[in-house]
Amino acid sequence: MSGSQVTVRHFTPADIPAFRDLNLAWIERYFEVETKDRQMLDDPDSHIAAKGGRILLADLDGETVGTVALIPMAELGVIELAKMAVREGLRGHGIGQALMAAAKIEAQAMGGEQIWIETHNSLETAMNLYLKSGFRLLEADEWSPTPYSRCNTQLILKL
Repeated sequence: MSGSQVTVRHFTPADIPAFRDLNLAWIERYFEVETKDRQMLDDPDSHIAAKGGRILLADLDGETVGTVALIPMAELGVIELAKMAVREGLRGHGIGQALMAAAKIEAQAMGGEQIWIETHNSLETAMNLYLKSGFRLLEADEWSPTPYSRCNTQLILKL
């Protein structure tokens, strides 16, 4: 990684395999792939773009190594950060930080006042990134409903 620079860019239809594969890699490693995962990963146009969402990708030396989706929620001004992934073996090298910085800017451009995340607390690298980025843990009575059985943690960041 020495001398390499991470660039973050917008998703194109040609990026569907990278978006899907990067996310399936971490989901399959730690959890079961759920129906909502399949829908979003197989058809990001319908499940992200059509809802006013956006996908960002991180490239390193011309190869896509990370991704994150931003999806407007029903609550006005709240943007869900979803399907964030960094290739195994490259975590801890600033790729997630680059994606998060770009996601904050993109969420504001989308009219977001807050970014909301749901995750599992066993994903230590992700949890550390979220907390270092200024997210706070939500109490159970603040939670939004989740379609994922694996999610046991929700966080929010005021922009």
